[in-house]
Amino acid sequence: MKMTKFLLSGKLFSIAVALGCAVGLAPSAQAAPKKVLVVTVTKGFRHSSIPTAEKILGELAQKSGAFTVDYASVEPSEPKFKGPDGKPDTNKVDQAIREVLAEKMSLAALKKYDGVIFANTTGNLPLPDKQGFLDWIKSGKGFIGTHSASDTFHGFPPYIEMLGGEFKEHHAQAVVDCIVQDFHHPACRDFGPTFHLKDEIYLLKNFDPDKVHGLLMLDKYPNTQEEGHYPIAWAKPYGKGRVFYTSLGHREDVWDPNTPESFTRENPKEVSEAYQKHILGGIRWALGLERGDAKDK
Repeated sequence: MKMTKFLLSGKLFSIAVALGCAVGLAPSAQAAPKKVLVVTVTKGFRHSSIPTAEKILGELAQKSGAFTVDYASVEPSEPKFKGPDGKPDTNKVDQAIREVLAEKMSLAALKKYDGVIFANTTGNLPLPDKQGFLDWIKSGKGFIGTHSASDTFHGFPPYIEMLGGEFKEHHAQAVVDCIVQDFHHPACRDFGPTFHLKDEIYLLKNFDPDKVHGLLMLDKYPNTQEEGHYPIAWAKPYGKGRVFYTSLGHREDVWDPNTPESFTRENPKEVSEAYQKHILGGIRWALGLERGDAKDK
């Protein structure tokens, strides 16, 4: 503190002024960005769009300045994992997965993160402490899941309860008009009444619409035209934590407006741009950086 003197009506007054708080000085520095772990390891089907998802999530972090990313990733196609036959050695890949998850997702390691993104994970991942991970989310952290995050931990019901739904099956990729259920939520506010795209659409089980806050849905299944409630994306609280899930994100051209020539693009760039806003809004909400409705059941 310092003392500042000034005259008022001929009298001398003294006031204490905190350095840096005087009118006209620059505002305080912005809060440090949140720290997010992007998990892309798989124990089941591995989507070809995973490298694209990793790249886009890194770009969203950098451009937004809202968060930074670290990765828990094992790419089985890397030369170091190949066996004598030139194919990935399952034992080597599994060992690498155990090691990276032990390093990045132990309860001690999770303390440095504000949220986790399961970007197209599959299967029963060998986490050091599965229940401890869920308790970590429940303590006030963010969980973001894309596409096959619902095809993960089928044998661990507490995970499915946390997420809000479980992958059942899918048919051929289809062109859909996802119905926007909440125009004000950060994950949907850049959409019009519908989000038109081509992607692989999931049928889900163990889903209760009364236990989530719906964001995107279909009122008929695209392959069979059967009428019903088919959830696409939602948000929900989990203890003090926040969960955002979107089943979209199978195709590279859903994630990235600049897919390589080797990929046959069927979605216009506008779809990828809108999807990135959808993902970024969901991340920001899950990290507590923006407000949005979510049912608490």
